Parts: sequence; structure tokens; C-alpha cells
Amino acid sequence: MKTTTRVAVIGGGVVGCSVLYHLTKLGWSDVMLIERSELTSGSTWHAAGGFHTLNGDTNMAALQGYTIKLYRELEEITGMSCGLHHVGGVTLAEDQERFDMLKAERAKHRFMGLETEIVSPEEIAKIAPVTNIDGIVGGLYDPLDGHLDPSGTTHAYAKAARMGGATIETHCKVVETNQRPDGSWDVVTNKGTVHAEHIVNAGGLWAREVGAMAGVYFPLHPMEHQYIVTDEVPEIAAIIDAGGEHPHVMDPAGESYLRQEGRGLCIGFYEQPCKPWAVDGTPWDFGHELLPDDFDKIEDSIAFAYNRFPALERAGVKSVIHGPFTFAPDGNPLVGPVPGMRNYWSACAVMAGFSQGGGVGLMLAQWMVEGECERDTFAMDCARFGYWITPGYTRPKVIENYQKRFSIAYPNEELPAARPFRTTPMYDIFDGMGAVWGAQYGLEVPNYFAEGDEPRYETPSFRRSNAFDATAREVKAVRENVGINEVHNFGKYLVKGTGARAWLDRIMAGRVPQVGRLSLTPMLSPKGRLIGDFTISCLSEEEFQLTASYGSQAYHMRWFLQNMDDGVHLENISDTRTGFQIAGPKAREVLQACTRSDVSDMRFMDVRRLTVGMADCIVQRVSYTGDLGYEIYCDLPSQRALWDSLWSAGQEHSMKPFGMRAMMSLRLDKFFGSWLSEFSPDYTAAETGLDRFISFRKDVDFIGRTAAEAERDAGPSRKLCAFEVDADDADVTAYEPIWLDGAVVGFCTSGGYSHHAQKSVALGFVPVERAQEGLEVEIEILGSRRRARLITSPLFDADGARMRG
Repeated sequence: MKTTTRVAVIGGGVVGCSVLYHLTKLGWSDVMLIERSELTSGSTWHAAGGFHTLNGDTNMAALQGYTIKLYRELEEITGMSCGLHHVGGVTLAEDQERFDMLKAERAKHRFMGLETEIVSPEEIAKIAPVTNIDGIVGGLYDPLDGHLDPSGTTHAYAKAARMGGATIETHCKVVETNQRPDGSWDVVTNKGTVHAEHIVNAGGLWAREVGAMAGVYFPLHPMEHQYIVTDEVPEIAAIIDAGGEHPHVMDPAGESYLRQEGRGLCIGFYEQPCKPWAVDGTPWDFGHELLPDDFDKIEDSIAFAYNRFPALERAGVKSVIHGPFTFAPDGNPLVGPVPGMRNYWSACAVMAGFSQGGGVGLMLAQWMVEGECERDTFAMDCARFGYWITPGYTRPKVIENYQKRFSIAYPNEELPAARPFRTTPMYDIFDGMGAVWGAQYGLEVPNYFAEGDEPRYETPSFRRSNAFDATAREVKAVRENVGINEVHNFGKYLVKGTGARAWLDRIMAGRVPQVGRLSLTPMLSPKGRLIGDFTISCLSEEEFQLTASYGSQAYHMRWFLQNMDDGVHLENISDTRTGFQIAGPKAREVLQACTRSDVSDMRFMDVRRLTVGMADCIVQRVSYTGDLGYEIYCDLPSQRALWDSLWSAGQEHSMKPFGMRAMMSLRLDKFFGSWLSEFSPDYTAAETGLDRFISFRKDVDFIGRTAAEAERDAGPSRKLCAFEVDADDADVTAYEPIWLDGAVVGFCTSGGYSHHAQKSVALGFVPVERAQEGLEVEIEILGSRRRARLITSPLFDADGARMRG
């Protein structure tokens, strides 16, 4: 056995083999895979082997498309069969809400290059003749859907990796992973020790145990999953004898997926009375076993399936496959460099291994070899969960995700499991004021405030929800008087030391402000992609506060620490420094009533230390609402006292609390972008307009400078613009296609309703040469093309007089 390697991939399932192959494909040949048993010994061997592109996250859908198209390449490279059956697949819609979701997904697919299509019940009956179409409204057909041979595909990945120079060591159990001072790893196995520069945890069912060897908790949990294979079905036999194959059918109402298996059928269920498996750890001796049959938990699902697919009731059961699969709390994989660790990578919780394994392998290999991925991977980045996550939180969220595997995913839906978990000192006060809660990064955040007999629950919908009137009320309060909300859901970082300014100048593309001032700046990857959108506050020559997205803390801290300099002290203070934002024309009067310091001369983008009420605070003259406003930060124990002061002073000015729904409406008035919507690693500063904050004049080789200068000189090909939309009762959420001259030329990044202007607004990309005031386009919302007009003048405070005055 080799004793040294550049990369040690732990785990020989389809994901581990995909990572190994993609590393060799990108030029790293000194790589090895270590498997405790045979390849495919975990979840891979008993997988149903289906694959599909449908995914609520467009980047995940694109990676699934890549995975599916990769299989032909693997067959050509290796000469091995993956057992491919590209039979196509149809997802059924049993009501208008489901049909709306499928139409929204079809719209996204237009600019992704995926050839899906909306089909009628009559067309479904022809495509998938075993389906009873009673009660079906329509469906989404995807010609890429199909199934394969799990073992053959995994071994094809393995052979392709070996052809690229990789080594695979089976029957080699990892018992320890110990890091050396230089960041490399000793992987201790029952066959000896391997010294590796990097470790990839692709342990699948054993990922938790492998992670624990390095002191890492991976938020994933195995769930029991059951599918049934029938004896010969006459209807299927007739199709085969005629030279055809029956396509896949996903029936969300029945929580099932169905496909042809030989001359019979295979049907699997995501049943509501589901069961977590191996709660306290996966046994090391588990491998090619199956779990005992459990028909009781799928009894209702089977009854529903007999009605939807009558042929099943007449078929005998040939075999039952009941085995565990791992899930993360949101159902997406856990991929990337593990925050807080050196040279330790994750490729875990890939529940849909044959839909996503190729994309996961490609992204991780790009990350390792090239330093960054070709697209935004945040939906599967292991940094999307922070240090706060625990097994006690993970398990109920995984159960919830399993149960909602085929549920409609609404853009405004808030899932209830494992909540509330993390709260601020304001939780009980806001709850008593009617807060309707959302969750960000595990933290409870008010979405809006219900009054009177308004329900304390926002109805999930693709259309305007029952939060519409409450949001309008809060927007009105901000624009006419003054509103207040917490700043707890900002990521906050303290940067101190003699090297702080120089470090910020290098890691941020924008200008580092002078004492008492703020600046806005993008943070760029080496390839010029946006990896952060920050406010820098200079509190003294050697002390700065950074603010950014709350949900990206682990992501940003990982980048900071990977690029740290001497003479810099960095601290994540997101949950220890809190406070409030006040905004609106009466905001200055409220603040002045709470402090003995004169705030009349605080300019826009000033920052000061002030005593507000009894609390020592950092006060910033800035607001994401685009209005006259202040961000007021204090330490956590002082927050209630600060609230009492501000709320008391605000009463004579009709102050109201406002939540995130109002915030998102208010920012649209000024065309302000949002992190992971307008600003993400999918985009560059020049495309989004953030290049106006890049300081090309500073004499610093900041990260991403070369790429940003090249784009500045060449110019971007697309431009982020704002549109006024002739909407009905549904607004843009994200990724709706933009039509021009009969073709899709761009897509939306986000949108919503401006309650101040009483207009539907969308933000999105169009070709830069067409980005002119008044450009008429169509934006496809829920399958309907709506007229839209490009606008360049903000809908509120167009000259900035109120925001800056």
C-alpha cells in the first residue's frame, strides 16, 4: 500500500469515486481512495439508481445535468457500461399550486439550457401509460431523466480514476486521522499509515464517524428508505416487446417515484411515518446488509400508489429493498473545505448520489486544484451551517426534509421543525408584538408583525401572500415616520491590530475608510468573482468593524482565516454585538432624544461611539432601507435597555417595528442588491455594478485585482438592471427568464412588490448593449410572460436627498 499521497479520499461509494476521478481529470494523479470494504459497500449498492435534473436551486440543477451527461463520457473513457436508460421522466401536478411550481421550474430551465416541457394530462397518459391521470392538472417532462446500474457506474468512475493515475485501496479501514503541524494528515488504517496533504471525507453512512476522528461534527443523519420491485407487469412487458421503455414518474402527492425494472416496476416512497436510522452512530460492521422489511410505515403510500398506478395492485412483489441513506438538514450535500480545518474536505450527505455525484466531484476537484469553483456552490457548501448546529437540531430537520422530499417548495415558506432554537434577548418582546417568525442560519428573525386578528402564520404561496397588507403597513411606517428592527441578522466581525488596515486593503477590493467613516466594498475571489459584500467601519486606526450577510459567517470566516496576515486579530462578533436599525424621516429625532451627544452633524456614512440611553453603542449613519437611518450596535446584555430607550422615544413619532418582508420591499425602491441574489460567486463586480466601489487607485495588489482590471478594460457582457413589471398577483422571486425579441436573453436575480411605489419590481441581467432606459422586455412568471420596462431612476429618494441629508 502507498504510504504517501497528495489526497486521501476516505469512502468508496459513488461520491468518493467521482471525487477521485475528477481530481485526476484536473491533473492531480497522486491521489488515492481508501475503502474499509468493497467499493459501493454503503448506500451506493442498494440505491434505486434513478437520476433527474429537477432541483429548486438552479446551480444544483445544473450540476445534476452535468452529472447525467457525464455518464456517456465515462462509458467512452473506460469501455464499461453504466447501464444507462435515458427513458425520460414526468413529475405530476395534482393541483394548481404544484402546477405553478412546475411552471416556475420550467421557466428557470429555459436559461439553463435544460429541455424540459410542461405537459397536459392527456400527454402524460401517452408518455407514461401506467399512470391514472384522474385528478392530474399537468406535469413537467424531462427527457434527461432515467436510471442506471449503481455498481457499474461506480466502478466506471473508479476505472477512469485509475486510468488517470489514482490508487484505490479496498479492505482498508481508517481508524484515526491525525494532523501534523504543517497541516498535512496521517491517515492511520489497519494496513498502515498514509501521509496525505489533503483528506476528503466521502464516508457516506460513516461520515459522522470519520469526521469525529478529526474532531469535526458533520450535520447529517441516515434515514431508512424503502422501495419495492415487482414481478412482471403485463403493461410493461407489452412496451418492452414493442421495443420501448416506460419513463420515470414522480408522484409528489403519493410521495413516490416509479420506474421500469426489467419487465416489472420499481416504486419507492418518502413516507410521512419515516424513521431515522443509527441515531447514535453507524455500526462499522454494517455494509451489504439490508434493514428488515417495514410495510407498516408505507401502508398508506402503497394504497395511494395502487390508485395512481393500478398495474401495481395486480403485480406480485419480487423484492423489497430497505436501506439507509444520509441527508443533511436541508437535503443538499455537504461539500467543500471544512471551516476551521486545514486541508480537510467534505463530500458527504449526497443523498441523490447518481443525480449529484458527478457535479459534487467536479466542484470539489475544482475547489482543491484551482482554488475556486466555476459556479456558486453555496447551496451545498458545508459552510452554510455554523458551529451552532448540533445532532439535536440535525435529526428533526432531516426528518422534516425527508417528509417534505416531494412537497411543494414555496419561496416564502418557513419550515417549523427544530424551532425556535437560537433567539436574541428581543424574542419574547417581539413575539408579544405579533412577530411572524422566519429563521436565518438557525436564528429566529421577524418576517413581519401581525396586528389584531391577523394570523400569526404566513401562507406559503407562489403568489402574494397574506403577509402583503402587514408588509405594506410596515413600509408605510418607515417611509412616513420611523421604523425599528434588529441588526442581529448581520454578520459582524472585529478586526484589530497593527496590521489590520493593510490586511483589509489586501482582502477587500474597495477603499478602507478613515477613522469615523464607513465604506462599502466587494470582496473578490482570485478570479474576480464576488465572495462578499461588506461595510467597513473604521473605529480607530487599529480597530474596524465589518458587517455582511449573517448566513455567510462560516463561509466568510473560512476565507478570512485562509488569507490571514500577521499583526491582525480577527473575531466573529455576530452573536455578541447586536442592536437595532431605525429608519425613516423621524429617525434623527428619535436618536437625538436618546443621547446627550449632538447627532445633527452626523453625515451619511459616519460612524461614532455614543451613549444611547444607558448603553455604550457604535452608531452608523447608514440604512439598507435607503432612507434616513442609523444602525446602532451594542453588546448583548445591553440590548433590552437600548430597546426601551429607542422605543420610548419613538412613540411620539408613531414608531413601528418592521421585519424582513418590509426590508426586502424597501431595498427594491433603491434597487439595492442582496447577498446570494444579486451578489454571489456566480457574478462579478462589473456585471452587478459593485465595481463602482472598487478602489483601482489604491496601491495594493488586492485579491482579484488582475481579474477585475481585465474586466474593467474589456467590459462585462451583461448588466444587472431594474425593471418595472406588469405583474398580476405574483411577483418575481428569482431565476425567471427575461425574453427579448422572442428569445431568452437574461434572467432575474430577485424581485418583489414595492409597497412605497405600488409597483412590481424585478432585478436581473440583460446583455449590456441592450441595457438602456425604457427597454421593453417580457419576464416569465409562473408560465405567463409579463411585460416589463427597464428603469434607471430609483422609485424612492432618487437624488439621495433624504438618505444623505
